[in-house]
Amino acid sequence: MSSPGGAVDPIPADRATHWLGRLVDVRPGEVPALAWSWAYIFSILAAYYVLRPIRDQMGVAGGIENLPWLFTGTLVGMLALNVPFAWLVKTLPRARFVPLTYRFFSANILIFAVSLYLAGPEGDVWIGRAFFIWLSIFNLFVVSVFWATIVDVFSTEQGKRLFGFIAAGATLGAIAGSATTAILARDVPTWALLVGAAVLLEAAVFSMRGLARLSERLHRRPVAGDAAPADAIGGSAFAGITRTFRSPYLLNIGLFLLLFSVTSTFLYFEQAGIAKKSFPDRGAQTAFFASVDLLVNGLTLGVQFFLTGRIVKRIGVGPSLALLPAASILGFAALAVSPTITAIVVFQVLRRAGNFAIARPIREVLFTVVPREDRYKAKNFIDTVVYRTGDQLGAWSFAGIAALGLGSTAVAVTAVPLSIAWLVNSLWLGRRQEARQRTGEARGDGERALPSG
Repeated sequence: MSSPGGAVDPIPADRATHWLGRLVDVRPGEVPALAWSWAYIFSILAAYYVLRPIRDQMGVAGGIENLPWLFTGTLVGMLALNVPFAWLVKTLPRARFVPLTYRFFSANILIFAVSLYLAGPEGDVWIGRAFFIWLSIFNLFVVSVFWATIVDVFSTEQGKRLFGFIAAGATLGAIAGSATTAILARDVPTWALLVGAAVLLEAAVFSMRGLARLSERLHRRPVAGDAAPADAIGGSAFAGITRTFRSPYLLNIGLFLLLFSVTSTFLYFEQAGIAKKSFPDRGAQTAFFASVDLLVNGLTLGVQFFLTGRIVKRIGVGPSLALLPAASILGFAALAVSPTITAIVVFQVLRRAGNFAIARPIREVLFTVVPREDRYKAKNFIDTVVYRTGDQLGAWSFAGIAALGLGSTAVAVTAVPLSIAWLVNSLWLGRRQEARQRTGEARGDGERALPSG
């Protein structure tokens, strides 16, 4: 069809780029990869949020006093799973080890489904505890593998523009999964919900393969020595650990996540304590937590759609990363002065939305300038083991402060200098990322990686 001036109307792909361009700075040829990325992360987060309420209920049924030990079990499980995953990365190409990873977790889900179907009341508690630990590992692991794949497909420049918008697919998947469980949980048996989550993981594998078919079209030239996406990465099964501790850049990414995790745990316990005092009724407490989640998801989605790419384009990677620790400094200072329910809600909503919408996608940009081996091995180690180590440090530090007879004000005061160190770390990472990107461009490596050390 022609327009009145005789010009031919844009093809559908061009129209998709035009309309999508109103939300995100997407370029011609990137729309199919963006769509597959959305389907990929939507499926993963929908599967997780179908399972998450089941995990929380099982955790409570197993005894709240046992939760610290369940978190410790999670950290041990993370350590145990990292080495075999690194061996898969070393031995198999991406097109094989990513589907194998997701299908391993799918098989676990089906085993839990059969166990719940067959188990009697006495067996449910122990199955629940095992499921709690397993899902806490699953959550970080499958999301880390997703972002490693995305970082391996998109360049640094594309990541700054698109990662925030891709993260919106995660938010929508979380909303869809939560809503599904909320609607069906009363009428559908738990084992059937687990089967549905396994099906969603298979949809993630299908989407990952669709994205992989487009990766060569998006890729710039890799750095010398890097394996091609169709080849096995090679290296050592312990490289994720050794290369992290040998590289100041990777070590500081780990420090960024460690400080985030510690302060998040502080805030989690602060919120739980204030909610318990403010809402003595358990139903009111549940409604309060649900309201906070709703506010977080709504604000996150708006920022991911309209602001994340524009923010990093305007102020750069380092200042964008520093927004979250800067907000944490102000938030914890406010809690130290006035630990009220209003202060905790405002702080928690802004901080969690800031993490999901800005800090998380921009943190992934940091990995676009490291070798492929580090994008899978070191990144997975940092995203799982280092993150759960931060949980442990935060939980036991909070318990230690409480054992000394100090209140929530002392916890908030302790978090302020940690957040200041976190802010300095963020700015350093931003400068190093930009320096590595410039050096890669000068060498003609197409915005790809420099040696981690």
